[in-house]
Amino acid sequence: MSFSSETKNELARIEPERKCCQLAEIAGFLRVSGSIRLTGGGKFQIVVTTDSPAVARHYKKMLQEYFRIEAELLIGEAAALKKGHTYMLTIDPEMRSESILRETGILLVREGNNYISDGIYDGIVKTRCCRKAYLRGIFLGTGSVNSPEKGYHLEFVCGSENLARDLRRLINTFDDLSAKITQRKDRYVVYMKNSQYISDTLAIMGAHSKVLEYEDVKIKKELVNQAVRMTNCDTANTDRTLDASQRQLEAIRRIERTGGLDALPPKLRELALLRQYNPEASLTQLGEMMSPPLKKSGVNNRMKRILDFAAKL
Repeated sequence: MSFSSETKNELARIEPERKCCQLAEIAGFLRVSGSIRLTGGGKFQIVVTTDSPAVARHYKKMLQEYFRIEAELLIGEAAALKKGHTYMLTIDPEMRSESILRETGILLVREGNNYISDGIYDGIVKTRCCRKAYLRGIFLGTGSVNSPEKGYHLEFVCGSENLARDLRRLINTFDDLSAKITQRKDRYVVYMKNSQYISDTLAIMGAHSKVLEYEDVKIKKELVNQAVRMTNCDTANTDRTLDASQRQLEAIRRIERTGGLDALPPKLRELALLRQYNPEASLTQLGEMMSPPLKKSGVNNRMKRILDFAAKL
């Protein structure tokens, strides 16, 4: 089972205690997973589709608890190129489908006429707890999140640009969260790639065990990346030390060919000899070998004088 499916299974076990949060979560789920059919006489039938049995059972129970209806649950074959089954909840006109559409902010009235809205009804998400519940409902309907081992990505696929903009605005009402929008064919995707944003969003929706798993993988990856960076840094430092040592040895050999190391002052001659016998040593190590020992800055200053002496030959 994927990380995303496991996250949805955890979220599907959450039972909001407050009626306003129950309605907000149902509204979010219906907004992205429901379709509306006309049955004649201006009446509506709501068909809600999901590929998760846990999510289907969760919303069948929530619809019963909040609206006091027994939505019919049907199981069908998954769409082409997909595995598993499709689970459909059907809400018929006699189950007050029109009232449900109105209460969830999907069916509205403008100039005396009914119309289906394509955004988020503000009356449903007035409070912070309701925004959390609505976000959870939309995620259970159309969201997905990558395993942190594969990469950092969380997204909500929306059917309209208006819904995507409203969802981004809702997400951005939470402190230190920010989402972006991109278009994918005829769909609009609200997404995050920042690992901290994703972790915080999972926590906001209530997937606390997946947050712990997410953070655990993040920490392990960061430790590995830190170790790699340190190794690369050590390798680069070693390379720089060897390059500098090679330049110094070439200067010392030039001095030997022209007049011999005796032409150098005693302190510089001591350092030149140490470098010849210890070509891979750092300046700090050379300083520890000198008598008396010398700090790195002092060794560096003497080595510059040797290089300048060789350059003038």
